Amino acid sequence: MNPHKKTFYRNQAAKIIDKLKLRSMEGFYCDNIEEAKAKILELIGTSPKTVGYGGSMTIDESLVKAEIVAKGHNLINREELGKTPAGIEECNAKMINADTFLMSTNAITLDGELINIDKRGNRICYLIYGPKQVIIVAGMNKVVSSVEDGIKRVRNFATPPNAVRLNMNTPCSKTGRCADCVNDSLCAQVLVTRTSCVPSRIKVILVGEELGY
Repeated sequence: MNPHKKTFYRNQAAKIIDKLKLRSMEGFYCDNIEEAKAKILELIGTSPKTVGYGGSMTIDESLVKAEIVAKGHNLINREELGKTPAGIEECNAKMINADTFLMSTNAITLDGELINIDKRGNRICYLIYGPKQVIIVAGMNKVVSSVEDGIKRVRNFATPPNAVRLNMNTPCSKTGRCADCVNDSLCAQVLVTRTSCVPSRIKVILVGEELGY
């Protein structure tokens, strides 16, 4: 990546981290996904923990899940448990009681607000309540100027490729732009996190690369 852009990302991230602190969230900056992976493992800790995760291309791209298991932590396998109704119920119970929940964010504003859009709401549910610690990993491509810009970004630049990935028959999967649909929509739930009611529970790792959607 262009070194000037890297410097820009570091400078921008520093200001966002200051804003996150005012919102009772902790922020960190990593130059690349490898540094971010090391930071994730550091924040989880060395003693065995139960770790959950939401559907996230960023988390998948980091390959951190295999290292979490290698470190002796109990990783909740949502793909395996999600195959049956009983498994989904078990997965939900384990996730909400996890020591750490890993996810990305669909967008983050320059003022440190998190914007997330979800279908069933399970991912944003664990962001709001339950796990003792939430670790968010986000590429700097997800930074936006405002909440309104964040919602537009998610609907028009993140959800359409995600709908394609999930083989969903939504208008955006065919046209590449939001049609404000309501039937089987990936955008059923919209959450703006302005602050953490439990100080330092939410930790945001900003990465100086373009990651995820």
